[in-house]
Amino acid sequence: MAGIVLNVEKRERTGTGGARATRNSGLIPGVLYGGARGAVPIEIKAKDVEMAIRSGKFLSHMVELNHQGEKQPVIPRAIQFHPVTDLPIHVDLYRVEENSEIAIDVVVHFKNHEASPGLKRGGALNVVRHTIKLKVKANAIPEEIVVDLTGRDIGDSVHISQITLPNGARPVIRDRDFTIATIVGRKVEAEPTAAEAAPAEGAAAAAPAAKAAEKKPADKK
Repeated sequence: MAGIVLNVEKRERTGTGGARATRNSGLIPGVLYGGARGAVPIEIKAKDVEMAIRSGKFLSHMVELNHQGEKQPVIPRAIQFHPVTDLPIHVDLYRVEENSEIAIDVVVHFKNHEASPGLKRGGALNVVRHTIKLKVKANAIPEEIVVDLTGRDIGDSVHISQITLPNGARPVIRDRDFTIATIVGRKVEAEPTAAEAAPAEGAAAAAPAAKAAEKKPADKK
């Protein structure tokens, strides 16, 4: 568990007006899903949610809800942000058991860029997947998936089969060896075409004639 504990209260005011009133009180409305209890509207202090998000572990870890001394492990599933302020305005949480298996997105990080011949020769890292959805135990969610770029050259691809996943973790997508990243060459500026490089036949012939006309003195009357 990420060590994040959120104190929550059951939300009595629901609907659009109720959610607005909740936010005006310095709280963030949300819904707790899953389990035999069904969906329960909740509210959490806005500053607590913002702090959890800044920790970088909120969306990819199991956290703990505390409701009047009763604690419940949950997984954050979705956060809505205000389009202007970018502050959280709604959260969806799911109840889980610590030893249950869940599907969750885990962030991908890349290391040893300097040891990649392709990148050293001016190639670029094309990241196809910034996260990979894994099935893992709720109490053993990995912090990250690390891809080693050592020896990777231009034209190389990194597939999921080449990655050593944490014990007990497996990708949700099992029917194909999907690509995580590729090393691609930098784009070269296009060579000018023959038509662009050489002037048109008529223009080539007209140019000397025009110059000659400029040099010819005007006829005297």
